[in-house]
Amino acid sequence: MTKPRSIKRITCDATSSDLRGLVHFCAETGQIWLHEHRMLLVHAEAQGGMRRELIDTLGMERARGLLIRMGFASGMHDAEVFSRRDQGATDYEAFMTGTQLHTLEGIVKVTTLKLEADRAAGKYYGEFLWENSWEGQWHRKHYGTYAEPVCWSQIGYACGYTTALMGRPILYKEVECVGMGDNNCRVIGKPIEEWEDAADYVRIFNGESIADQLIDLQTQVVQLRSAINEKEKLPADIVGNSPAFRAAYELLKQAATSQITVLLLGETGVGKEVFARTLHDRGARRNESFIAINCAAIPHDLVESELFGVEKGAFTGALASRPGRFERADGGTLFLDEIGDLPLSAQAKLLRVLQEGEIERLGDHKTRKINVRLVAATNVDLRHLVKEGKFRSDLYYRLNAFQIKIPPLRERKEDILLLAERFMEKYSAIQGKKLRGFTDKAKRALLAYPWPGNIRELQNMIDRGVILAPNGSRIEVDQMFSAYSDDQALEFGLDSNGSLGIDHPEAGKDLCEAVLNGVMTLDQVETMLIEAAVDKAQGNLSAAARVLGLTRPQLAYRLGRLQENDSARPDVALAPAGDPPSEPRK
Repeated sequence: MTKPRSIKRITCDATSSDLRGLVHFCAETGQIWLHEHRMLLVHAEAQGGMRRELIDTLGMERARGLLIRMGFASGMHDAEVFSRRDQGATDYEAFMTGTQLHTLEGIVKVTTLKLEADRAAGKYYGEFLWENSWEGQWHRKHYGTYAEPVCWSQIGYACGYTTALMGRPILYKEVECVGMGDNNCRVIGKPIEEWEDAADYVRIFNGESIADQLIDLQTQVVQLRSAINEKEKLPADIVGNSPAFRAAYELLKQAATSQITVLLLGETGVGKEVFARTLHDRGARRNESFIAINCAAIPHDLVESELFGVEKGAFTGALASRPGRFERADGGTLFLDEIGDLPLSAQAKLLRVLQEGEIERLGDHKTRKINVRLVAATNVDLRHLVKEGKFRSDLYYRLNAFQIKIPPLRERKEDILLLAERFMEKYSAIQGKKLRGFTDKAKRALLAYPWPGNIRELQNMIDRGVILAPNGSRIEVDQMFSAYSDDQALEFGLDSNGSLGIDHPEAGKDLCEAVLNGVMTLDQVETMLIEAAVDKAQGNLSAAARVLGLTRPQLAYRLGRLQENDSARPDVALAPAGDPPSEPRK
């Protein structure tokens, strides 16, 4: 294809400094962030070697499709970063940001030759010059001059970024490529239906047959394993791989094969009722009723009638005879949650039921035989209640025949993201949304949070995140923690950006003591303040400087100084080059 007779280069008035402000380096954790997405700094030579191995293993065509899709996913990620941060930007600024990000990430230097974009009308045409393409250079090094364009992952990136912003498929093609012997690469992008060979690219973006074959084989292996050892498969409502969870689940499986009374211990929200239902479903009574009752939710004067039933006229308001929970659970399982709140009078009758296997309705002298498996649960220490005379010792020993302690979520770090994904799938279906998961910083926040409310709190938090996250996006930190005040976040050692904060309400006093006692240095305190200000300003150095009472050049100077200081280990933004300090070095 011949070059146009004249090319007018378009420059962007916006500088890349604001974008550099979105990049955060943390020497302490070994992480690099672009807004809330984790990034990697890798050697181009190593990347080129991996690219070559993909081609040699899969073949040129399959490797091309795979690399295009990888680039497409990366472009979609960057579009999310822009969309969340600059919702009021013009169409021109939106697409120019993509070229700057592509350059900032070291992929290729991008110069805009022509750009016509109207998102409201769905119209797009872009022509760009790519210089120093790493992909084209490495392909040429390994395979020599090629007959077709080879900057596959870069093309995928451009397609992904532009498609995400336009809301319709945009396809780019290289009309010049260094891999073909040209001095630079030149690409053109427009709606996919405007290309004659659009069908071929749709096939590439939808995946190759080898991927489908691998997925089919994997599915068959899973099905075979399930058929061979179905008993080892976790129920749908049980999620976890952590050692603490597995130990509790192993006890549950052993108890399920017998009829022994089980006592479930654990904090509020750890999933005691889910364990009880699983115990019932795995046992011989699975086809009979599972009846649950929360003893703390029933007024004390109504507990006995709820548990054992009542005869007509037994008390004022008893207008008809009705069975209690024990009779309704006959042949199945009765789950008594928060059993530590059961009044002493009901405890005595419960003990008799467990010993004799029969009940008497309130206001009746007739005994009724029942066959019920009892599962009890509590979040308090029943032994302590026994010592205080609030719980019968004989009932405690009867209930404590088989004890299962369910670990709190803070002791199940390996399970947090598994549970979060499960809840996201559940609530996305309820809300009619299609979400793409969590941002990297949101995942870090989930792992750092201590979860005082356990799984129930996680479930509610993910539900809130699903509601607030735009369709097709990833759930971010502020969408999950939006219901938490700054004081609550600090109390739990976590700020709204998912960063670890100071775990004390008198943080300022403790900070002074830490410096005066030699626990921290003044440079480290300065680092913490700058980090917090930059994070709160979402990488905007001008806004962060205003919060700190500094000018932007002064903040940039401090950032540069901190990066050179080995004792400071901040998670701060890169300082824009060329910003001189307006105050002397102290």
